[in-house]
Amino acid sequence: MSPARRLAVLRSHLQPAAPAGEGDRDVVVCAEQAAGVSTSPCSAAAAGGGREAEGKSCVFCRIIRGEAPAFKVYEDDVCLCILDSHPLAPGHSLIIPKCHFPSLEATPPHVVAAMCSKVPFLSNAIMKATQCDSFNMVVNNGAAAGQVIFHTHFHIIPRRSGDKLWPTESLRRRSIEPNETSGLVSCIKEQLYSSPEGCKAEPPSSLPKER
Repeated sequence: MSPARRLAVLRSHLQPAAPAGEGDRDVVVCAEQAAGVSTSPCSAAAAGGGREAEGKSCVFCRIIRGEAPAFKVYEDDVCLCILDSHPLAPGHSLIIPKCHFPSLEATPPHVVAAMCSKVPFLSNAIMKATQCDSFNMVVNNGAAAGQVIFHTHFHIIPRRSGDKLWPTESLRRRSIEPNETSGLVSCIKEQLYSSPEGCKAEPPSSLPKER
């Protein structure tokens, strides 16, 4: 995958691109000389149904099982952190759950929570090692958002002032128009509070006031 294509995939959360092809699924396969990944089993079967077959062919699951090489920087019972093999910046890393879940919404909340709980710890170490003071945390969820490997993962991308990694950062963003968005807010609330999780919460009585 060319650097330009790699950048387009990862910035798709700001500027959606066409779904990536099957040929791009090797973007996280690390150099053959890499080593150090444990042989902890990837519990694809625990995710249920046909995900066991997905786990057998998933490059992240192969890395977790020790069948494919990767530069590992952290590992615990729930997740693994490795260096991206086609980084956008030195230290660009991936946080990956050890069980196979194809998307963020398919990932159990306790697994997402465990992954998120490691972000401050890992990002701090990555920034210090790369002498950066900022980072982007990116999740590409779904083909239209640029997801290429269908195994939930977070990107931690170290940033430096003026690196111009995202061209869209220079674009001006217009203020939200309350009259145009009130219908959208109502629709979102309806979806939220019709779900099992939303039923446990009390919906807000009104929209926030403009400052």
